Amino acid sequence: MSASISIAGVGIHPFGRFEDKSVVDIGGAAVHLALREAGVGPGGFQAAFCGTVYSGVAAGHRVLSSLGLSGVPIVNVEAGCASGGAALRLGVQAIRSGECDRVLVFGMEKMPKGVIDSSFFEPWQKLAGLNPAPAFFALRARKLMRDSGVTVEHLARVSVKNHRNGVDNPNAMFRKPFSIESVLASPMVCDPLRLYMLCSPNEGAAALVLERSATEGAVTIAAATLRSHLPGRVLGEHTPLSGTVNDDVPSPTELAVREAYDASGIGPEDLDFVELQDTDAGRELLSYEELLLCEKGGAAAWLDGGAPERDGTLPVNVSGGLLSKGEPLGASSLGQVVEAYWQLRGEAGPRQLPGARVGLCHTVGRGANACVVILRR
Repeated sequence: MSASISIAGVGIHPFGRFEDKSVVDIGGAAVHLALREAGVGPGGFQAAFCGTVYSGVAAGHRVLSSLGLSGVPIVNVEAGCASGGAALRLGVQAIRSGECDRVLVFGMEKMPKGVIDSSFFEPWQKLAGLNPAPAFFALRARKLMRDSGVTVEHLARVSVKNHRNGVDNPNAMFRKPFSIESVLASPMVCDPLRLYMLCSPNEGAAALVLERSATEGAVTIAAATLRSHLPGRVLGEHTPLSGTVNDDVPSPTELAVREAYDASGIGPEDLDFVELQDTDAGRELLSYEELLLCEKGGAAAWLDGGAPERDGTLPVNVSGGLLSKGEPLGASSLGQVVEAYWQLRGEAGPRQLPGARVGLCHTVGRGANACVVILRR
């Protein structure tokens, strides 16, 4: 993928709960900040792509209409947790095709409180106990414990790491450190996952302005890939937990990351940091393997070696991840990209990684849809 597509500006509305704001207010705040940083006004972009799941009909239109920015093509995209990444990919394609020189990409959400529900499965499947969360997360964690040497202490340590990182993120919902003891003492949700090992659905927004021309030192999109699942794998975001496990079938994350590495000419050995999906602590550990950051079955050992710590060889989720930030579905992918942009520009404040030049962002959600974005400077 051409490296001439750069990020001209970003904006984010903090992730959390905001009873006095509508989803249009939240989305509009992020869009306003991104356009202001890019120095773009009405007529300054040729298309807009909005990722969201729970915001209703024509959500992107409502946001841009509230700002007086309608008139351009506005496309609303839903791809579960990867909605923002899917919108970003469409924006990249619009520029690569030559149709647009500059586009706006944004995502926002006001999530219902409680465990994430989904209309993806039939009502009878949920009544039969096959609803995906949190039972699906727990089964996946159990399989990791069997195959990769993961223990409940490893799950707790992921939570401790990400909450410690989130202390330095002003846009995170939870900004206090946890001890392993406090994580292991938190209420059991679905064995082996305890409350502090799960992310919280919440509210927030993120926005980017992409443009064709890349000035020297600009942050560019090296790859933006989106892949869906292949049939035959029961423990995936597409299945209601009935069937057989076939580990020979690559996951959508594996498909997306291999495509991204091939398109960019960048491999895991070239990365300086990673922002990846941690809907639950087990998901982060599995992502280490699926993103080829470590060998299959090596997630526990990779964590034990300290690689994903902030001062490790490949820091993971220095933003605090979803465990600290919470997850507004339509904004979570783009929130990762905003964090990567700040890291690559040296603007991440107290969580800044020295000398960061290449970063990878990853989300996977209901569908199953997996998105991988690689950025470099």
